This record gives sequence, C-alpha cells and structure tokens, in this order.
Amino acid sequence: MNVIEVKHLGRVYGSGHTAVTAVDDINLAIAAGDILLIMGPSGSGKTTLISLMGTLLTPTTGRVRIDGEDTAALSDKQLAGLRLRKLGFMFQSFNLLSSLTAQANVALPLLLDGVDRKTARQRARVLLANLHLENRMNSLPKNLSGGEKQRVAVARALANEPMLVLADEPTANLDSKTGMEVMQLLCQTACLEKRAVIIVSHDPRLTDVVKRVITIEDGRLTREEVGGHDATCPHYHPIVNHAVKRT
Repeated sequence: MNVIEVKHLGRVYGSGHTAVTAVDDINLAIAAGDILLIMGPSGSGKTTLISLMGTLLTPTTGRVRIDGEDTAALSDKQLAGLRLRKLGFMFQSFNLLSSLTAQANVALPLLLDGVDRKTARQRARVLLANLHLENRMNSLPKNLSGGEKQRVAVARALANEPMLVLADEPTANLDSKTGMEVMQLLCQTACLEKRAVIIVSHDPRLTDVVKRVITIEDGRLTREEVGGHDATCPHYHPIVNHAVKRT
C-alpha cells in the first residue's frame, strides 16, 4: 500500500523573468515500511519537495495523495487534521515551543488529538528515554544543547504514531553515535511499525540505513538507487526458500 504518491509535482517561485522552478515534474510513490533518502546539492529543491509532500506548501502543478486522499481537495482544516494524525515532522530548526518542557513538547501532538494527559505524558516519557533524554524531560528548550533539541524533535515527530515521517536533516546537529541511534529508531519505525519515512540529508552515511536513495538536481529527479538497508537493518529478515530440491 502506498502511503504517499506524487504525480507531476512542481513548484515555481515568482513569475515572469524572475520565476524560479524549485521542483520540476517529480513522480514518486512511497509504501508503508519504506525508507527514502532524498539527496542533492544545496538549492536543488530537496526541502521544497519534502515540504510539498508534507502539505506545508501548495504545488504549482501536479498532485499529492496521502493515504489515498487528494490533498488538493481538502480544506485548510482538513489538511491540519491530516498533518496532526497521519504525518510526523522533524524540522532542521527544531520548532520546539520555548515555554514547554521537553516532555510537554513531545506530548503536545497527542493532547491536540484528544489523547488523555496521563497517556500522552507516558508516551512522551518512553520516547525521550529511548533517545537517552530521561534526565532532560523537565528541561526547557533554552537549557538543551542543539543535539538534545534535535532528539526532542525526533520524539515529538513519532509521538502520534504517524503513517508518514518527514525528516529534514534529522542528524545534522548530532554526533555520529547519536545520529546513528536516531536513524535506527527511524528504521525500527518503518520496519516494525510499517510506517513510511522520508529523509532529506547531505550525509552520505545515511545511504547505508535507507531502502531507496533519490538524487535531486535543479528540481528534477535525476537518479534513484537502492540503499544498504537490507544488509544493516537488524529487523530485516529476508524470505528464504527451504523447499527440498528434488532430482
């Protein structure tokens, strides 16, 4: 089942002789359990593409379908509900609420969706502990390091158990060990919970963790390759044919 499909997707900024095409006629389908890495040079359209896929930007051309729904047919209120219940976002700038503790930031999407406070706080506690933040749960963002803020953002993105996780440079502010732990958590989310994960990154090491790698240049999809996921994922169990060979 495809969690998201984009067809002939395009986004143009400006008009006339000042128009800039940031995304140009891209077609993609991402299924449940898939982990897609989007790579490309700065200014190639990666962040615009993931923003379009997350319905944070409106396409100039083409369509985005999420869980079978044409997002162009949804009202602003319906789009907000879709983002709350079906999408999890990890932003490069964290976007944590400065007045809330780490635990409260992670619990917020659940509370907005009507989950009771006790359950929301427990879910937040578990996610933060998985990211080694059990001693920072009551800290405000101003008292967290860049890496700690990033891990809180990761936990918040996973809080509502989204069917699609969109991550813009999720390991950019992390050391190599913590960055790999975050990637393993995303891998677990895809492989065990059958959610789709889309990552934008400049980090070539992530190609060893993902299932598919696409390259964007000048807004166009120029290449797609197989990632190294199957060789590195502890959750991957290929089907082996044990049938007896008869002569």
